[in-house]
Amino acid sequence: MMRYATTDLHGCLHSFRQLVEDKLKLGRTDTLYLLGDYVNKGPDTRGVLDYIMRLQAEGYQLHCLLGNHDLELLEAARGQRPLASWTSAADHNMTLGSFGVTRTEDIPEVYLRWLEGLPLSVELADFVLVHAGFDFRLPPDEMRQHRHSMLNIKDFTFDASRLHGKRLLHGHNPKPVEHLRQQLEQRSGAVDLDTGCVYRHNPELRHLAALNLDTWELTLQENIEPGYPIGKR
Repeated sequence: MMRYATTDLHGCLHSFRQLVEDKLKLGRTDTLYLLGDYVNKGPDTRGVLDYIMRLQAEGYQLHCLLGNHDLELLEAARGQRPLASWTSAADHNMTLGSFGVTRTEDIPEVYLRWLEGLPLSVELADFVLVHAGFDFRLPPDEMRQHRHSMLNIKDFTFDASRLHGKRLLHGHNPKPVEHLRQQLEQRSGAVDLDTGCVYRHNPELRHLAALNLDTWELTLQENIEPGYPIGKR
């Protein structure tokens, strides 16, 4: 019974399937934690969501967190705000095109309900999992409920005492693969698993990273998506 975590899939269905089926060989007794950002930027948002939902329906233990891009798409579909201006028209077109629609309001309800049900964090015996991190300057109770920082923060000073000695595992802020290797070698208290799979033109990124939470073994899957428009990060 293995425990794995990965993050920031961003519509990279082929890479994610290869990771799950060929690299991890995930079984129904294993657990896979996904730390958010299933949508936007990459070529097949709907395909990623369909695949995750299918695995869950087939009895695989996938526990999924909410990411900032997931919330953005959800709120745009609910008419609460437009899609962010800092994402390109190509991003929008790929995301909406994967659903076969031209307006966020027409994204099928089944995907919106699934996104609405995602938690912000998961606490394990040895790790706290969240999409982006925590603002450790906030009071303890507020820190664990402050949605904006949990989904968006990029710079923070980790304080293990605020997590009762547990390590923090997060994504959101793409870093080179070598940076992640160094964090794992040092057994860092906070580990950023986002190695920027969607940025296929960046050789130091362009990988999905999966961590075995018990052995600290790192499994990498390179981006194998068909070509799609995205610039270098």
